[in-house]
Amino acid sequence: MAIVRQYKSYRFKKSRPLLRVGLALLPAAAWLPAQGQRAAVVSVEHTRLLVDSRYDTAGDSAAAAFLRPYSHAVDSVMGRVAGRAAAPLRAYRPESPLSNLLADILLDAGPAFGERPQLAVLNMGGIRASLPQGEVTCGDLLQVAPFENRICFLTLSGESLLQLFREIAASGGEAVSRGVELVITPGGQLKSARLGGRPIDPAGSYRIATISYLAEGNDRLAALRRQSGLNAPRTRGSDTRRIIAGYFSRAAERGVAVDARVEGRIRVEE
Repeated sequence: MAIVRQYKSYRFKKSRPLLRVGLALLPAAAWLPAQGQRAAVVSVEHTRLLVDSRYDTAGDSAAAAFLRPYSHAVDSVMGRVAGRAAAPLRAYRPESPLSNLLADILLDAGPAFGERPQLAVLNMGGIRASLPQGEVTCGDLLQVAPFENRICFLTLSGESLLQLFREIAASGGEAVSRGVELVITPGGQLKSARLGGRPIDPAGSYRIATISYLAEGNDRLAALRRQSGLNAPRTRGSDTRRIIAGYFSRAAERGVAVDARVEGRIRVEE
């Protein structure tokens, strides 16, 4: 299993050397400049380091022995097959098979919580991995959705929904459910927005399925803070990973491999 770890670089005034630290050491990075001469952060850069099998050539026998008693229990859960995928499913902007699939799963989950949402929105930043063709395990789904998010439902006015779509256009695209048709420019401007083949009514109201993280207006989707009628279930089944796993399991029971494709939900035009 490959692990992606993120690092940030801090550059300080007075010709100090570049200080590179992992995210876990950020508090220490903030403390170090205060020691000795006065300094101020003038720039911040970040990158990702892929930690994969290239780093396994020199195994740590002591660490392996420590982890061995726990491996079976973890593998028995993470290795369980949730379902099958008909093709590799990846996430990318402005629209992708995996982002379409996950948004549709949130949309279809509504009735289980007494809801009939008209659309669903999920942030691309929350989709952390791809799904392989063939067997999809619980571990695969954990990598796709590693955060502790829960499904929730809220209402936006038509004008606020248009603002949300403008924010989605500015980001270059997010995950939106079927029926949404956005046309955006290469520069991130919203040209048009339709839902179910109809223009958005600024005076109307729209019920949306999303995740708890976005319901707080995070990830530059601030329009979601203009919500009303928030329904944020706290049941075990409201965990988004369980919802996704349940979708795959039900498809497997029917003998169906899950599939998704790009449909033109978000198009980029000059």
